[in-house]
Amino acid sequence: MSATTRIQHKGQVTIPTRVREQAGLSKGDLVEFSFQRGKIIITPKVMIDRSGLPNADDDYTPEQRRMIDADLAKSDADIKAGRVSRTFETAEDFIADLHKTSAKLDAKKPKRSTR
Repeated sequence: MSATTRIQHKGQVTIPTRVREQAGLSKGDLVEFSFQRGKIIITPKVMIDRSGLPNADDDYTPEQRRMIDADLAKSDADIKAGRVSRTFETAEDFIADLHKTSAKLDAKKPKRSTR
């Protein structure tokens, strides 16, 4: 199936509903973009196989769902603004990132003159 849609401001494109349904995509899913032989390829990326996991969508009222979604959006904004640290695979990765961040902060500090 193919569909045509318009590129919006900032390059945003809406994937038509029928195409999203066929691909099994829903809000919040990750997709990868690639350019191959003159075509833009959009590939769904599954981080966790959700098919066997319970779904909590029916456990909440629409108002509760809106509140949860607002909290998640705030968390995303905090992460993007750098108010929350990213996740690390190991403690060593975390320590290395601390040293790297510390070095950046030290480089920004004005040097004190000694008299």
